[in-house]
Amino acid sequence: MHEYTPGMKHPLSEHATMGQADVPEIEPQHLDAHRGSVRIIDVREPHEYNAELGHIAGSELVPLSGVLQASAAWDRDEPLVMVCRSGGRSGQATHTLIDGGFTQVLNLRGGMLAWNEAGLETAAE
Repeated sequence: MHEYTPGMKHPLSEHATMGQADVPEIEPQHLDAHRGSVRIIDVREPHEYNAELGHIAGSELVPLSGVLQASAAWDRDEPLVMVCRSGGRSGQATHTLIDGGFTQVLNLRGGMLAWNEAGLETAAE
């Protein structure tokens, strides 16, 4: 893996690397330390968001199937971190947004599985 250097300065870019599928990624611990400086989008389904793995407090639920439509109203230069269960769907969302002109998008490496494994706080409703 190598460092991720976006066109614009993402608040987490100094900690980001390129993942296996050429998706810029961030480790759970780095996201936790900088939660207030980025918008966190969880692309899982509603039944997953409040299930066993929980979700990151302050994250927004936008299922993968609705990301393209919802993102039409988003600022393309806003720092975003995409989240799912294991990193696959959020990686797809990251690619979709980058292809759509978003300049500061990262994927949470390992998703909520890695977040929970790291012992980080979760929320559930």
